[in-house]
Amino acid sequence: MIARKNMGRSTFLLVLLAFGFFIATYNLLTLLMHHKGSRSGSDELYDPVTGMPDEVKKWEGGPKFHVALTATDAPYSKWQCRIMYYWYKKMKDAYGSDMGGFTRVLHSGKPDNLMEEIPTVVVDPLPEGLDRGYIVLNRPWAFVQWLETATIQEEYILMAEPDHIFVNPLPNLAHGEHPAAFPFFYIKPAENEKIIRKFYSEEKGPVTNVDPIGNSPVIIKKAILEKIAPTWMNVSLRMKGDPETDKAFGWVLEMYAYAVASALHGVRHILRKDFMLQVCMITCWNLLIFNEFP
Repeated sequence: MIARKNMGRSTFLLVLLAFGFFIATYNLLTLLMHHKGSRSGSDELYDPVTGMPDEVKKWEGGPKFHVALTATDAPYSKWQCRIMYYWYKKMKDAYGSDMGGFTRVLHSGKPDNLMEEIPTVVVDPLPEGLDRGYIVLNRPWAFVQWLETATIQEEYILMAEPDHIFVNPLPNLAHGEHPAAFPFFYIKPAENEKIIRKFYSEEKGPVTNVDPIGNSPVIIKKAILEKIAPTWMNVSLRMKGDPETDKAFGWVLEMYAYAVASALHGVRHILRKDFMLQVCMITCWNLLIFNEFP
């Protein structure tokens, strides 16, 4: 009797899960088709937040950027990386793309079984216990190590994550010394000024200098990222070590750390709402969409 009840519950959960995936996929496809139709026929780069210089409003091919994502060797992370890399290869050489090389920065400290499938560089994780169970703190440290040793042909770098999917060719949205970033509605420096001021003093300028962004997705000059990355790492560790900041920022702490580190170096980002589409399914997929459809 108990076995039958358990079997019935399992069947119900599987049906519910399948139905959830169906609804989420249907909504995603509908949204993308509507998005494509509403933007078709336009050959200008749409910038809803920060005005783009006139000379870059039409895509004629820009400087290539290197795609870099940090990852762990956990099965879930590896599954995401394989999907992300598949779509990178699909979009890399399409019209409208400025995508260059690709590197998975694996911060496990040891190779895994995807080394031959995905271009990968292995770096060390933080010393044991330093991340306090917040594994994302390994991300800035991974970039510091990679930038110190890597030979990167491209002048620009796209900081991406394993749960990103390229659904369109991505041009270089950065302009000169100004990186491009996606503005997150939940990153609110002005509303957290008391905490931000612990790491970005009043002498540095107004708190509005801190962009409402995380480190990903960001397209940035390699030389600028080399300056920001060590500061980003140190600010992340300081924030995690401060109980008030840790409690207030939670899982987005490292995103705030990148925003503050950029401001400390006087770097402001071009904010592109069309850079990425966030879709919540059973898991959360972040789609790098950019509004141009060839």
